[in-house]
Amino acid sequence: MTMKTNRRNFIQTMGAGAAGMGFISAMGVSGCATSETAPETDGQVLFIGDEIAIADTQYGRVQGFILRDIFQFRGIPYGADTGGKNRFMPPRKPEAWEGVRPALWWGNSAPQIMDNRYANPVYSYADHWNYDDVSEDCLKLNVWTPALADGGKRPVLVWYHGGGFRNGNAIEQDGYMGENLSRKGDVVFVSINHRLGPIGFSDLSGVGGDKYKDSGNVGALDMVAALEWVKANIANFGGDPDNVTIMGQSGGGAKVCTLAAMPAAAGLIHKVVPLSGSSTEALDQDYAQKLGEYILREAGLEPDEIDQLQQMPWKDYLLLAGRAQEKLNEDGVAGGGRRGGFRPVADGVHILKGTFFNEKGGVSDQVPMLICSTFHEWAMSRTDPDMEKISEAEAKAQLKERIGFRAGLGDNAADVYDAYAAAFPQATPIEIMCLIASNRQAVVRTANAKKNQSAPVYAAWFGWEPDMFNGRMRSFHCLDICFWFYNTDLMLTHTGGGGRPRALAEKMSDALLQFMRTGNPNTPALPAWPEYSVEKGEVMILDDLCQAAEDPDREARAALG
Repeated sequence: MTMKTNRRNFIQTMGAGAAGMGFISAMGVSGCATSETAPETDGQVLFIGDEIAIADTQYGRVQGFILRDIFQFRGIPYGADTGGKNRFMPPRKPEAWEGVRPALWWGNSAPQIMDNRYANPVYSYADHWNYDDVSEDCLKLNVWTPALADGGKRPVLVWYHGGGFRNGNAIEQDGYMGENLSRKGDVVFVSINHRLGPIGFSDLSGVGGDKYKDSGNVGALDMVAALEWVKANIANFGGDPDNVTIMGQSGGGAKVCTLAAMPAAAGLIHKVVPLSGSSTEALDQDYAQKLGEYILREAGLEPDEIDQLQQMPWKDYLLLAGRAQEKLNEDGVAGGGRRGGFRPVADGVHILKGTFFNEKGGVSDQVPMLICSTFHEWAMSRTDPDMEKISEAEAKAQLKERIGFRAGLGDNAADVYDAYAAAFPQATPIEIMCLIASNRQAVVRTANAKKNQSAPVYAAWFGWEPDMFNGRMRSFHCLDICFWFYNTDLMLTHTGGGGRPRALAEKMSDALLQFMRTGNPNTPALPAWPEYSVEKGEVMILDDLCQAAEDPDREARAALG
């Protein structure tokens, strides 16, 4: 079966920028000689026992297991329970334990509303989210490593999950698993859970006094605490604490950008990789504190009664905070932005005010960045086949009212549509709608900001499309994760599996591993990958055909204003 894809159209219309680079690589599947899993044998592949996979941490010993020659540890505590008196407080160290603690199962997901999480059968099938117990005792992390305490200075990757600061966990998709990348690259892979939403980002400092001065950023401080754990303990898991790459997708991309701008994380981060999400500023504190006032008012409490918020069941508090935010929005209080009111706050202490990366010598001045997004983050016809037949006039009318999750383009809709149609002349109306809704403005804004600092920036644009759902999935939000992590044969409902996606995963995972080692993603399997510059907007197109280009959608983006 041959699937019609927009990637061929894109490559045909690159123009002089791509030709000037002179690099087009045909990435066929026939040359792929390796597999995403260890070779199959008739021997035992899982080992667990009293003397197997025992590792030291600063708080006590933990027991994991060995699967296909990779050590795995699940649910290691890096912080104490955040419930009760610890709610809204900075993370505390976990209590030390005697003996050996089992680290055999995932830690709890952070408090979040789980009702109707699986309401859409198509998305539930495709993404098959993994959720386990939800509680405030959620400061746990997972480790995959080829060896323990062997003196190996292996690069370390720390993964921050998506979910827009409100939802998600460290293992919510099978594509997040670290086994294959750890094996392939001889690296240590770490993933974490941390506080989310109103539990992690309610700024009560304006109504709660000094005791609650950190409350707006405790979720971000959790993320720093995990890096501190890595610094202190990862050598016991074969890793190099002085070579740590942080990586995240969607909300996780915004998380890693935020961490790279936090003074407390200075020296704990050595490379940063935001995917399909980034951030150049935190939430305005005046807005965040006003939301804190609305929370107290919604609870019917006076400032001297604020401690009662620590005793509420977590779900009751989440619902209460949500009602407070709705009333704040109804009252027209500005400052929350599209993402809502529960995310990191520019308090001037933990997170500096103003634009991230705005000066040389700043927190992450020497930290290289690799930033990527997908062609069709919001593939709006995925569950609606009728949208494939939409006409140009109908597309322009819809874009006028709505663009993905954002407000519509109004009277500018037709001009924006025409600009993208000129850049992608063989794209259908639905493909143009997806490209507009998935535009690269945020990626370019973040890359441009990071160029104020000394370290290099590398940009990518992922355009690979699976041959499923009649081609309607396109290169959707989350799809590229399993390619970076060499998990395309594990995340079958995203890729279909087999040689075609694996061929691209070989190249992308190699590039990520090289970036982790050196801060430069260039490998022999890809065309030469130039550094990003504000002037030329260099970007690597990742697809069956990989190609370096110079800002191919610049004129189309300009129409967005």
